Amino acid sequence: TDPSADPAADGEGVTAKPEKKTDDAPPEVVVDVDGLAARVVPVPVVAARYSGMQAGKDCLLWYRSPVSGVLGDTRAGTAEKAERPVLERYDLVRRKLDVIADPVTWAAVSGDGSRLVVRDGASLRVLRTDRPGSAAPGEGDGDEFEIDTRRIVVTVDPAAEWRQMFDEAGRLMRDHFWSPDMAGVDWDAEIARYRPLVDAVGSHDDLVDLMWELQGELGTSHAYVMGRGGGDHTGQPGLLGADLEPADDGWRVVRVLPPETSAPAARSPLSGPGVDVRAGDVILEVGGKQVDPEYGPAPLLVSRADELVELTVRSGPDREDAGEVRRIVVRPLRSEASLRYQDWVAGRRAFVADRSDGRLGYLHVPDMMAPGWAQLHRDLSRETSREGLILDVRGNSGGHTSQLVVEKLARKVIAWDMPRHRQPTTYPEDAPRGPVVALADEFSGSDGDIVTAAIKRLGIGPVVGVRTWGGVIGIDSRYGLVDGTRVTQPRYAFWFDDTQWGVENYGVDPDVEVVIAPQDWVAGRDPQLERAVDMALEALAERPAVRPPDVATRPSRRRPELPPRP
Repeated sequence: TDPSADPAADGEGVTAKPEKKTDDAPPEVVVDVDGLAARVVPVPVVAARYSGMQAGKDCLLWYRSPVSGVLGDTRAGTAEKAERPVLERYDLVRRKLDVIADPVTWAAVSGDGSRLVVRDGASLRVLRTDRPGSAAPGEGDGDEFEIDTRRIVVTVDPAAEWRQMFDEAGRLMRDHFWSPDMAGVDWDAEIARYRPLVDAVGSHDDLVDLMWELQGELGTSHAYVMGRGGGDHTGQPGLLGADLEPADDGWRVVRVLPPETSAPAARSPLSGPGVDVRAGDVILEVGGKQVDPEYGPAPLLVSRADELVELTVRSGPDREDAGEVRRIVVRPLRSEASLRYQDWVAGRRAFVADRSDGRLGYLHVPDMMAPGWAQLHRDLSRETSREGLILDVRGNSGGHTSQLVVEKLARKVIAWDMPRHRQPTTYPEDAPRGPVVALADEFSGSDGDIVTAAIKRLGIGPVVGVRTWGGVIGIDSRYGLVDGTRVTQPRYAFWFDDTQWGVENYGVDPDVEVVIAPQDWVAGRDPQLERAVDMALEALAERPAVRPPDVATRPSRRRPELPPRP
């Protein structure tokens, strides 16, 4: 306005107006903390696995993953692949949920929240966050398009990259090691001592070795350096799930590993319906080619895992059709690990049952993760129904479920469920009825150490074997370096009220030490298991297992006799 036309131009009695802001500064946000928890409202979505929430323009974005089993057994026997996550957008204005990308590997929102970069495998797309849906690649307008990564050229100086990786690994360890003072280690001095060696590194493998040595100065478990992995695995042969030996004109089947029907991966291709290969049969050809007398069928099965393969087989001398040559079709395995593991467990369970006349059950827990939890429950009800229990955690590779395992073992029978037409069951269910004897060895580590220590501390039962691995400072494996190399930082230390910090770098001593000597391995003997069974039977002789009540002791519900009439 013109000051000369204003009667109060001299400023008397006039309140100055604030200047209008012309910048794009975001508005000030004030959080009213009082009562904040009571004002939380749910986002109206169905139950699923949600992760990676990010904020876009007037919306929230997240990954939705299907609810499925960890082991993948729900897809066993089918050609179905695991469902992949999808990227969803919840419009805060319209209160509507839309799928932005299906499937998705990774996504990131721009700083202003208006754009979104979505990766699906090797493809990258730029999308808008203010649209309910996304166009297919090549069908969007100029705001949505596919990024051609072939135009990107990156020059990497390996030596400079290795120096950065070395320093980054040192920073990650400094910032995340469980003890801020690095357990008394002068970490900066150790980094400075090793840093000159980085300039002498000649390969990525050399760098990995160097960082192993550096992190080893902390004297702490779980301080790992893992290379980028990858590589060509096509040279691996498919496997037949059997023990074989050379024969005159082929390779003889010594033993077909028996299937474990509760584990989908534990089934030999030679035991499938219509195949009928038995011990003594001879494999003559694979895919019409003669089996090499020295190397066997393996070279002809390279890269044939999970594919249909024709075998020419001659029946063994002990069969009704001895000498008959026939062709069969099998699907070789990518791995025999599950099959051979279940065979190992079945062998030890049979040994325990035989040595105890069926009085003792046997359970092996291979790890403290989903596979071990599933393995425990595969036979839990049956084996705990026996008078005593052998719990084997030898070779347990650790994890995070030891608390759950201990909770199962520590249950005490306080009652019985007495149904009609069924066997009585304990209350609580799956509680051991009698003594528990545990087995541990030098390969019981991490949560395998912890479960062994807990069994001793809680008095669940004696431990037989040898001292465990001794590594109980855990990790979460969150971080990686610029080229994909993974480094771990021990973050979760463990303290026991009886041994304090003593399990780390030492392990857990057994109550009864039994060493498996080389001659025992060669002969197939298991003296640790033998001793555990004998101890359980001795404990049963002193303290018999609890038994269900005699139904004859039940109270009578018969109507009482009426008194005689006067």
